[in-house]
Amino acid sequence: MLFALKDGETHRFSELRRKILGVSEKMLAQTLQALELDGFVLRTSYPVVPPHVEYSLTTLGFEVAIRVANLADWIEDNLTDILAQQSRNEMLAS
Repeated sequence: MLFALKDGETHRFSELRRKILGVSEKMLAQTLQALELDGFVLRTSYPVVPPHVEYSLTTLGFEVAIRVANLADWIEDNLTDILAQQSRNEMLAS
């Protein structure tokens, strides 16, 4: 979710759903609500018909998005070592 909003633009719910493949509407709504409550996502609702709601990252949310991206990069860089350790652990367990 944070990655989808990291570009700094605002997105509507349907745009986010298309951008994040495989997420259900229910899970997307719950995640957006949790991120909003945590102060990472700003939800802007416009009083028009049909309803128009946009989501964007707050300053705090952008900081978190960068840190999560860095963690994902680190995991990708170290995936071979991580998988090797998991394999060693599986051998010891059996």
